[in-house]
Amino acid sequence: MNCARYLKKSKWIGFVVLALILCTALSTLALAQSDEKQSGSAVCTLDDGKQISARYTPVPAPRAGLPTDKVWSPGGSALTLFTESTLMLGNTPISAGAYTMYLLPGKKDWTLIVSKNVNVDQAYNQTQDLARASMTIGTLGGEVSELKVSFGHIAPKKCELNVDFGKTKAWVEFSAL
Repeated sequence: MNCARYLKKSKWIGFVVLALILCTALSTLALAQSDEKQSGSAVCTLDDGKQISARYTPVPAPRAGLPTDKVWSPGGSALTLFTESTLMLGNTPISAGAYTMYLLPGKKDWTLIVSKNVNVDQAYNQTQDLARASMTIGTLGGEVSELKVSFGHIAPKKCELNVDFGKTKAWVEFSAL
């Protein structure tokens, strides 16, 4: 009889272990997919080896486009900017460090806003603005299905931030000092 009890307990223990392994595997897979979709990144390396980087949420492009003249945080999270060098955005110097960035889409141009706030989930607050710069916009040859942010290294001390969304491409230059 002791053998029969042991076998019954062994089956339950085996079942519980199998269930735990399955739950762990599924949770790991779900987290990996979540991390994949939540964070895109772009890097520009200046000629002196210092980097400018951005992180963002690659949200799907809506068919109707974005509302104009309203500050936008893709996916509800601000873009982040990390710079190892002091930069100029328009006429405003930006010291080396971490910042958040917001986009302000307009009908004829977009505006890039760099904020002193470093909490990507915090609502946009205009009093935290460090710099604003007009972004040139153009029409892409084809439509992109989700937000794409990239940098172009256009001169020894210059990187161009590119934002592709739907049929729109917006860009602005950062210059290292």
